[in-house]
Amino acid sequence: MLCGAISTSFSREWNLQARSFKMVHAKSWTLKKHFEGSPTSSNFELKTVELPPLKNGEVLLEALFLTVDPYMRLAANKLKEGDMMMGEQVARVVESKNSALPAGTVVLAPSGWTTHSISDGKQLEKVPADWPDTLPLSLTLGTIGMPGLTAYFGLLDICGAKSGQTVLVNAAAGAVGSVVGQIAKIKGCKVVGAAGSDDKVAYLKKLGFDVAFNYKTVKSLEETLKKASPDGYDCYFDNVGGEFSNIVIPQMKKFGRIAICGAISTYNSTRPLPPGPPPEVIIYQQLRMEGFIVSRWQGDVRHKALKELQKWVSEGKIQYQEYVTEGFENMPAAFMGMLKGDNLGKTIVKV
Repeated sequence: MLCGAISTSFSREWNLQARSFKMVHAKSWTLKKHFEGSPTSSNFELKTVELPPLKNGEVLLEALFLTVDPYMRLAANKLKEGDMMMGEQVARVVESKNSALPAGTVVLAPSGWTTHSISDGKQLEKVPADWPDTLPLSLTLGTIGMPGLTAYFGLLDICGAKSGQTVLVNAAAGAVGSVVGQIAKIKGCKVVGAAGSDDKVAYLKKLGFDVAFNYKTVKSLEETLKKASPDGYDCYFDNVGGEFSNIVIPQMKKFGRIAICGAISTYNSTRPLPPGPPPEVIIYQQLRMEGFIVSRWQGDVRHKALKELQKWVSEGKIQYQEYVTEGFENMPAAFMGMLKGDNLGKTIVKV
């Protein structure tokens, strides 16, 4: 009897251990081949790997929402072929050996394009405990996340926008541009926005932009900009670069500020880049141009900005629009569509 009892006890314990050490298969999108021009499906490869059991201090994450952003087009140039695509995700802790991150905790994780990952917790950021039930968690990847912070600091710190000034933003219906325009309105600015479709222009007008236009259909970008603000522009928030910026910069007011956030018009180009704006304009108008990356702002200032963005969204002062693609298998398609401008608002992939 004793032998049988020991055998039964051992069997139960072994079964419990077997269940706790159950292997998890993670699906990951890798860069199969570096981009040449516009990305295509052949640049990506879906791989499945078996994750090892957790060590003490580690957690197993399961992705809920993933983001695709323009910066990934450039950042991918630094990857080796076969590396996983980079990026942030909203994930849930499904297994934990870290007392600070129990199972069920929802976090922001820089895990890349993967369904599951193991983390030691050091780079994870918990979704705030006071996150409103009325707001989707995916906003932590958009308006109340990296793109929203980019808009906030680029407009308020780099451009130094103030009440009564005129702000111009391009790619204005995108994840960053739409927030730039709305913060500028909150601060009492006149806002002019350029977008790439009539539907996007209608959206910008709904958001309260003073002037919005489709840059693809206007006869003259130069004349359209002059008509929108005959006195010129105090602040230019640039997401596009290229020829667009060459036409804008001569219309900047004296001591104007230019925040160079991105240059999406050039990312897929295989041709030599166009020459920049005339140096004499920058000199005699005494313009200030500054490129920036949002990771510059950390700690208390970042926390304050996130709180302010969340408050403005909750109050309805900032509206948000998400362009949601269902299914992890569609990550490359969502990425390529975003680069082509298919999205209205923030592109999100829901797993």
